[in-house]
Amino acid sequence: MSAAPTLDFGLGETADMIRETTSRFAADKIEPLSKKIDEEDWFPTELWPQMGELGLHGITVEEEWGGLGLGYLEHCVAVEEVSRASASVGLSYGAHSNLCVNQIRRWGNDEQKAKYLPGLISGEHVGSLAMSEAAAGSDVVGMKLKAEAVQGGYILNGTKFWITNAAYADTLVVYGKTGEGSGGITAFLIEKDMPGFSIGQKIDKVGMRGSPTAELVFNDCEVPDENVMGPVNGGVGVLMSGLDYERAVLAAIQLGIMQACLDTVLPYVRERKQFGQPIGSFQLMQAKVADMYVALNSARAYVYAVARACDAGLTTRFDAAGSILLASENAVKVALEAVQALGGAGYTKDWPVERYMRDAKLLDIGAGTNEIRRMLIGRELIGAA
Repeated sequence: MSAAPTLDFGLGETADMIRETTSRFAADKIEPLSKKIDEEDWFPTELWPQMGELGLHGITVEEEWGGLGLGYLEHCVAVEEVSRASASVGLSYGAHSNLCVNQIRRWGNDEQKAKYLPGLISGEHVGSLAMSEAAAGSDVVGMKLKAEAVQGGYILNGTKFWITNAAYADTLVVYGKTGEGSGGITAFLIEKDMPGFSIGQKIDKVGMRGSPTAELVFNDCEVPDENVMGPVNGGVGVLMSGLDYERAVLAAIQLGIMQACLDTVLPYVRERKQFGQPIGSFQLMQAKVADMYVALNSARAYVYAVARACDAGLTTRFDAAGSILLASENAVKVALEAVQALGGAGYTKDWPVERYMRDAKLLDIGAGTNEIRRMLIGRELIGAA
């Protein structure tokens, strides 16, 4: 239950039902594991089939393919509630359900959907997406992973880096170079047991611990023609079209973190006493809480509006970037204020706010840095002027 009153954004009966179901599951099944997940950098694979039973992995997938046939708004609500209990689970869930499942739903052919979606939607399988490389982050089109055409398929050589869910993924959407420049990239569906594919270095992160991040290694990896997803040399279109939805959905992680901050801070300032009275009675503390609440709801309004635009086919690239820019920066500020509100207690491992602070920082960087987001927004607006 929320420690604060919440504004009714009028998201609709279906979104409210998704929130209620996901919130109850997250409170009962995810939140009790959140401390262990963080401290041990542990990925709780047993949650995946349980989330599959609730339909959470296939929210945006049409019913004919085993999904719920709902939209990005409902998906954002689910990510928000999962992330409220554990942002690292929220990140892995977003990578699975949006970056992998939703891309297969959007770009896979009927045979690919029939082969890969059932296991991913049920939670029997874990999904991942691999764009970035050690030397190709913001400049993702500068990737070097080479996909050489051979009889019956392709041979992949190279590496991917910073890949969420990598070590546990059964199915991965991977982008490789099949030609020169931006017109020479193709998307492939990779299975974990394909010859020549392996997991390399595992990355130890400051935050989002328990959401596994690793390197992918391709050493003469054999990929059949039927595992090409989308048009050959059309991978940039696949990649870029998915980024708008990725940014909108992953922005909801930050909403969950901010709500978790308020869930912790409000009871604390009501009960903690100094100078003979609750610290929440002091105007400076009231101002701090007010700023946290406004930061959360302003980000919610933008993220929900962009998600609705995605569902209506009306979103813009700069608004998708803008929603995650606002949510990410607000979440970092709110998490820092949560630590400050708890004082010395907030700087210990006894309280979860230090974890919220570490987790919040990731999306200032991941899914396109805030610098790239600002550049994209400014360029698009000036170009449209």
